[in-house]
Amino acid sequence: MSYYFTSESVSEGHPDKVADQISDALLDNFLAQDPNSKVACETLVTTGLTVLSGEITTEAYIDVQKIAREVILKIGYDKSEYQFDGDSCGVISAIHEQSPDINQGVEEGKGLNKEQGAGDQGMMFGYATNETENLMPLALDLSHKLLIELADIRKKDVEMTYLRPDSKSQVTLEYNDDHTPKRITDIVVSTQHDEFVLPENDSDEAKKIAQTAMQQRIEADVKRVLIPRIKEQLSEANKVLFGSEKYHVNPTGNFVIGGPNGDTGLTGRKIIVDTYGGKGAHGGGAFSGKDPSKVDRSAAYATRHIAKNLVAAGLCDRILVQVSYAIGVAEPMGVFVDTYGTAKVNKTDGEIAKIVTSMPCFNLKPASIISRLKLKTPIYSETAAYGHMGRKSEIKIVTFHINGKEKKIEVETFTWEKLDCQKEVKSAFSL
Repeated sequence: MSYYFTSESVSEGHPDKVADQISDALLDNFLAQDPNSKVACETLVTTGLTVLSGEITTEAYIDVQKIAREVILKIGYDKSEYQFDGDSCGVISAIHEQSPDINQGVEEGKGLNKEQGAGDQGMMFGYATNETENLMPLALDLSHKLLIELADIRKKDVEMTYLRPDSKSQVTLEYNDDHTPKRITDIVVSTQHDEFVLPENDSDEAKKIAQTAMQQRIEADVKRVLIPRIKEQLSEANKVLFGSEKYHVNPTGNFVIGGPNGDTGLTGRKIIVDTYGGKGAHGGGAFSGKDPSKVDRSAAYATRHIAKNLVAAGLCDRILVQVSYAIGVAEPMGVFVDTYGTAKVNKTDGEIAKIVTSMPCFNLKPASIISRLKLKTPIYSETAAYGHMGRKSEIKIVTFHINGKEKKIEVETFTWEKLDCQKEVKSAFSL
C-alpha cells in the first residue's frame, strides 16, 4: 500500500534561521583570524533585540555587534516597520570563555588521551538516497528549492514585490510500495507580506475581504511565478510528479507580522530542516555556531560524506550511517549502517559498517575529519540557511575586515558533499 511523507523548510528570514546565520557569521569571523578558535555561540532574536551568548576560546578579536547587524540587514530586515531591523535593534553580548575542562579534551596532548578527542559525547547520523540528483530526500529538496527561489524573487523586487523575509514551505509526497515517489499531493507556502490591500473600513467584514484578496493574489503568484521556476530545476522523472497537487498558500489568510517580531528565534531549533527533513535520523545536537571540534557538527558532515559516496558508488539505493563518541576520546564508540534492504552486495549491514570503518577515506577520528573536510576554514555562514546537506561544493573567495584591513581567504564550501571516495568504495566492495 502506498504511503505519504512530508518535509518542511524555512527561509533565511525565519527567526530561528536569523539566529543560526548570526551564530555562524560570528564563527566564520573568529576562524578567519584564528583557525584554532573554539566556538559555541548561541543567538536569540525577538522584537527589537538580539542577544549573543556562548563560550569562546580564541586569539581573535571581532566586533560581534557589528557582525550581527550586518547579517540582519543582509537577510532583508532593513525597515523599522518590521519591528526588527539591523540598524536599530538592540544587540547584547554575553559571550564568555570556554570551560578549560572541555577544552583540554579537544586539544591534542592536553587531556587524558594524546589524540584530539571528541568535543562531546553523542551520536551523529548521515543519510543519502537516490531520489534526487543531489542524493537528498525529495520532499525536503523541493521545500528548500521553493524558499530559495522565493527569496530570489523578493530580492530582485520585480515580481511579487509585496514579499517580506519570513517564509515557510512544506511538501507532501505519495510513495509507491517500493519507496519510489509517486506524486506530489500537497504544497504549503506561507510567506510574510506587506499589507498591500487595505480594508475599506474598520469592520471585521472589510478586514476579511482585504485578507481574502491578498491571499488569493499571493496564491495565484505562487502558481504563476514560483512553481514554474521549481519545475525547471528538476529531472524529467521528478517533473511528472506535479499535476494533482493541492496548494495551501498563507492558510491563515494573513501573514503581515512575522520575523523576530512575530516569533522569537533561537540558534539550533531547525535541525530537521538542516539535515534530512525527517527522512533520515538526526542526533540531538545542533550545528550552527559550533566550531568543528564539536562532533555534533563535524561528524554529522562526515557521515553524510560516507552515506553520499556509498549511494553514488552503487552500493545501495539509500543508507543511514550512525557514529557515536565519548567526550575527549578520538576513536568512535561504534559505527552503524542501515541500507534498508537496498544493498547491491552480498553482505550484511554489519559487514558493510565494518568495511566502511576500516577505509582510510572515511577515518572518523575528529582530527582526521577536520583535516579531510577542511573544516577549520570560514565556510559556515553559507550553511546556516536552506540546509547543511545536498548543497554544491565550490571553491570561493570570502572577504573579512580585520583590524581595519580587508582579508581575502580562499575556501572550499560543502566539502562533505563531494563524491571523491567512489573509487575507494567500489574497490572495497568489488562493485
